[in-house]
Amino acid sequence: MISFILKRLLSGILVLLGVLSVVFFLFNVLPGDPARMMLGQRADSASVAAINHDLGRDKPMIVQYFNYLNDLSPISVHNSNNTASFWYLDTNKYASAKVLFPISSSKVIVLKAPYLRRSYQNSRPVSEVLMEAFPKTALLAIVAISIALFIGLIVGVLSAIYKDTWFDKSAMVLSVLGMSLPSFFAAILFAWIFAFVLAPYTGLSMFGSLYSVDDFGRGEYINLKNLILPAIVLGIRPLAIVVELTRSSLLEVMSQDYIRTAKAKGLSRFKVLTKHAMRNALNPVVTAISGWLASLMAGAVFVEYVFDWKGVGVAIVNALNKYDFPVVMGAVLMISMILVIINIFVDILYAFLDPRIRLY
Repeated sequence: MISFILKRLLSGILVLLGVLSVVFFLFNVLPGDPARMMLGQRADSASVAAINHDLGRDKPMIVQYFNYLNDLSPISVHNSNNTASFWYLDTNKYASAKVLFPISSSKVIVLKAPYLRRSYQNSRPVSEVLMEAFPKTALLAIVAISIALFIGLIVGVLSAIYKDTWFDKSAMVLSVLGMSLPSFFAAILFAWIFAFVLAPYTGLSMFGSLYSVDDFGRGEYINLKNLILPAIVLGIRPLAIVVELTRSSLLEVMSQDYIRTAKAKGLSRFKVLTKHAMRNALNPVVTAISGWLASLMAGAVFVEYVFDWKGVGVAIVNALNKYDFPVVMGAVLMISMILVIINIFVDILYAFLDPRIRLY
């Protein structure tokens, strides 16, 4: 089991390295001068050169790439003496850095948090920008996937039990409709119906984030009502997937010999379903949900933008509009890391559910 986990960790690291490389070279070949974005179009050439030197953009592309890797790596090499060096151990950049040991008179090995650079627009650390937005997106994704799991498992099990009835056929029609409905269209449709046409009855708003401003000027407060529509819209597609997977998987498991044996022993239908069928039927659902939870973090971009839910999605859109590439790169890397971590966790969970997986 340990070797299985180590293999998954190694493959996850390699995937992250591949994503990091693609993201870096993709965004660094795009047109645009970050120095002029930061200083304005009237900036003089000396100021532009100074900013480019500070950002490390005056070096060859391959050197920039290794500098970026060094900044992102938790264990990195830095210069402890030369303040003009790009690798200088600046405490303003690497606030959590801890020197492990020196490797020369000027070079040291450092343990630190990954440094995602600074925003071109406001010079704030990208990690700070993302950590402000991430909890809102995480809450939205978790609530959406919880809705999808809770309703999807119930509807999927009932569809399998009452196969070919009106309930089963209705559930399949709604599942197909849910899978074919784009998130951005569903967001606009739900916002118009429930927050505009039916607003006097639902009390829901078309726009609003997790925090709302008090009308009496007493500061911000948590407004969970604004979470309802975005979470439902974001959960529609995974809900449809869970219903279909649960139904098809449970029908397949219920036709197996060991299920017939359990029934022949006189076990009740409820015990056969819960103790024998559901555990094996949930394997594909667990696998699908892992990918959907991570994809919700990325797919939330459209939903957040429509409902003005100020999470990572809105931060990405705003950064793209302003060509603020460090924020976009940081967001893409963060979402990729979440995807890899979730997949590793689900692989391990799947190995516990099905011991045959450990052999591969």
